[in-house]
Amino acid sequence: MNFISLTYLVLLGLVFALYWSIPTKRAQNLVLLVASYLFYGWWDWRFLGLILLSSVTDFTLGLAIANSATTHRRRVFVGLSLAFNLGILGFFKYFNFFEHSLATVAAQVGWPIGELTLRVILPVGVSFYTFQSLSYIFDVNRGRLAPTRDLLDFLAYVSFFPQLVAGPIERAERLLPQFQKARVFDYEAACAGCREMLWGLVKKAWLADSFGYYVRQVYHAPQSASGGQLLLATFLFGLQVYCDFSGYSHIAIGSARLLGVHLMRNFAYPYFSTSPADFWHRWHISLSTWFRDYLYFPLGGSRGTKARTCANLFVVFLISGLWHGANWTFVVWGCLHGLLLVARELFRGRGETLRVPSAEDCAWRPPWAFVWRVVLTYAAVNFCWIFFRANSVGEAVVIIGRIATWAAGSRLETWQAGRLAALGALLLLVEWLSRQRVQPLAAVNWPAPLRFALYTVLMWACVLYAPPEPSTFIYFAF
Repeated sequence: MNFISLTYLVLLGLVFALYWSIPTKRAQNLVLLVASYLFYGWWDWRFLGLILLSSVTDFTLGLAIANSATTHRRRVFVGLSLAFNLGILGFFKYFNFFEHSLATVAAQVGWPIGELTLRVILPVGVSFYTFQSLSYIFDVNRGRLAPTRDLLDFLAYVSFFPQLVAGPIERAERLLPQFQKARVFDYEAACAGCREMLWGLVKKAWLADSFGYYVRQVYHAPQSASGGQLLLATFLFGLQVYCDFSGYSHIAIGSARLLGVHLMRNFAYPYFSTSPADFWHRWHISLSTWFRDYLYFPLGGSRGTKARTCANLFVVFLISGLWHGANWTFVVWGCLHGLLLVARELFRGRGETLRVPSAEDCAWRPPWAFVWRVVLTYAAVNFCWIFFRANSVGEAVVIIGRIATWAAGSRLETWQAGRLAALGALLLLVEWLSRQRVQPLAAVNWPAPLRFALYTVLMWACVLYAPPEPSTFIYFAF
């Protein structure tokens, strides 16, 4: 069930009406649970058993951890949760990848073993809800959260449909308590939620899908595209993946606010970052902070030698790349970002902290040093996107080579390229002007008639200028 479909709007409307007609917490959670399982089962009803099994397992293990008298027993139960959740994730997401890679390597060394014919289907959202469920186990084990003894509350927390299949990946200590009490309708919060959803719709249905149309044309046959076309397509893909994923997050956050639930911010104008570290403070915040708290810090974080810190950073981004997809392109993408963070760690001054000036701290005309850092960071991030988008590492190398040599290629419609480049520049300008707010429509303080006129124009733009067949969200594949 796609967020930008009429089916989803009907479901959200029905849930909204029923949800706020009942005053008790348990009844509200039951409505959310039924709606969430209906939403998830819409993709494939066979996946419902998997999310239910995962939820019940971690609910049970959470109680076992809390009732354990020794640290050793708690670690055993945490290990069982890790083995179960990562086992599910590894089997469904990486079985085909590792099996194919093993068969390829074996064949190259003269030991052909053949490939298994097992066809594993990736359950949508499995990377997101397994991490969210694991955060509950970690928080209970650390004593940061008391385990819930109400299975309904926990099932609603894990399967909450607005953020079930593509985040934000919420922490148990932040989201679960919201399901443990009755929600009260807040008109202002609901209006803010509608504005958030509208901006997400604009980003996805109009901007991301428009950029994606040109990107598919060029990246479909990069060997025949010119260096200029590939450079523009790479720039547009950076905007596409940003608008696509942040658009989903806006719709998820807005939908949740309509239901009285507050989700964390997932994007904070990442293309105005002044360093790779700053970029990951602003991009997919729920995932980057998850890895920081549950992987980077346990590995030792920045404690110890600089070499140890660099190794920890690289490991985190290697795993982050693998989390994004079962393909060597994602592994390389993660490693490149890891190297950027390692380079910054090695060359930053002794007294310099990781805190860098943010775009919000700068005036309308920032100093040239700030602009230069933003441009360099933006260029580095877009270079890494080549590997994220390419079908293979070899194809990514070909694309880089054709851009570097400014190779000639087939002709595409120049007016289309110019229109999309201008649209991308307009998006960046709008976000720069509203960078002190959570999203641009939250900054509109016009009189009511002008605000509604703007909202109407934006909705019609989504209808008139979006491609005829909207694509699925990119992060549904993860």
